[in-house]
Amino acid sequence: MADTRKLFIKTYGCQMNVYDSERMAEALGASGYALTDRADDADMILLNTCHIREKAAEKVYSELGRLKPLKAANPDLKIGVAGCVAQAEGEEIMRRQPLVDLVVGPQTYHRLPAMEEAVRKGARAVDTDFPEEDKFEHLPEPPRAMRGPTAFLTVQEGCDKFCAFCVVPYTRGAEVSRPVARILTEARDLVARGVREITLLGQNVNAYHGAGDGGSWTLARLIRELARIDGLERIRFTTSHPNDMDDDLIAAHGDEPKLMPYLHLPVQSGSDRILKAMNRKHTAESYLRLIERLRNARPDLLLSGDFIVGFPGETDQDFEDTMTLVRQVGYGQAYSFKYSARPGTPAAERPCVPDDVSSERLHRLQALLTDQQRAAQVAMVGRDVNVLFEKQGRTAGQMTGKSDYLHAVHVTDPSVERGQIRRVRIIESNTNSLAGVLV
Repeated sequence: MADTRKLFIKTYGCQMNVYDSERMAEALGASGYALTDRADDADMILLNTCHIREKAAEKVYSELGRLKPLKAANPDLKIGVAGCVAQAEGEEIMRRQPLVDLVVGPQTYHRLPAMEEAVRKGARAVDTDFPEEDKFEHLPEPPRAMRGPTAFLTVQEGCDKFCAFCVVPYTRGAEVSRPVARILTEARDLVARGVREITLLGQNVNAYHGAGDGGSWTLARLIRELARIDGLERIRFTTSHPNDMDDDLIAAHGDEPKLMPYLHLPVQSGSDRILKAMNRKHTAESYLRLIERLRNARPDLLLSGDFIVGFPGETDQDFEDTMTLVRQVGYGQAYSFKYSARPGTPAAERPCVPDDVSSERLHRLQALLTDQQRAAQVAMVGRDVNVLFEKQGRTAGQMTGKSDYLHAVHVTDPSVERGQIRRVRIIESNTNSLAGVLV
């Protein structure tokens, strides 16, 4: 179309923000916008923000400052801030940065077309409500274009756990699960457009309780139904809470072949005292027993986790308890961070552990986790795994993809095509990937 406008979206944070950015693009596509990968070529720029890490808001303001030359060169350029920082800051963003034309929270981006229209008429728009309507019901149908072999699919949003360090309940709201029928429709559409692997998303995804035939469905029942879709070969889900890993979901890891043997299950700390202060409502021992049950169901399960070091009040012994738990579990990979206070959360009011102490602890923890990750990768050498190939590699004839265990795998073979699942023998472990040959 001659009047097509260009949209640039910069996405911060988790997989759910990636999914949200795709849906924002679809919503604005109905208003005549097409995506561009160049900010300097855009008619509208959206920053889809995350509020989990320290100084997230200040990073957004810094990014907005870098956009000032683009706005000066093109006064008609529209700039918006979306996501969790938008939800938390709202009018403050408008006050501090006059170049921002619209601010929209993660629960109201279905209203973007109306907001964009108002902005084009000269208004500045802010919408950070927690609306009663389901935003997904008001989003346009996705375009029918083919897409890559993997996709994210949000099935649950928000969280009712209120961990003392976490801002999600305040920026994403209470737990809400999407209806089964809408998820299945979206999944079938993705598969029809070339998707072979779907990762189900939620801030607390295993708390899923969506309305379906016969009442409320669990995540395990949803996974079993998705597995019946012809052409959908792989299913994953993230992120989970230990307290919502029910018997049926544990069983699904052992008896549903399409559910991949990889699980991200954050524990945050190995100290019961710190877990209580975090309001996690589980203990280190209950977590370890849960891991034992999961591995009994699926012995080759690769585990991932999250850890926070330097949480207010953490002692040397508390940290050593975390190191002990990590050694007992043996993670295939994990993410670890120094505690950062999020405004408005209970832990933000507590005295902090000195930064040098937190830094030293983080260094030690990351060294242990890196050793475990390398060991898990080395253990794959000589094994045959299935790999879903996603894109060309760095060298001629090379294709890269992900194994069942979410390891990055590359193969040099001209017969490999994007979207294929091929059997691969792992021959070498590199720093962050595995090399293989077709079996």
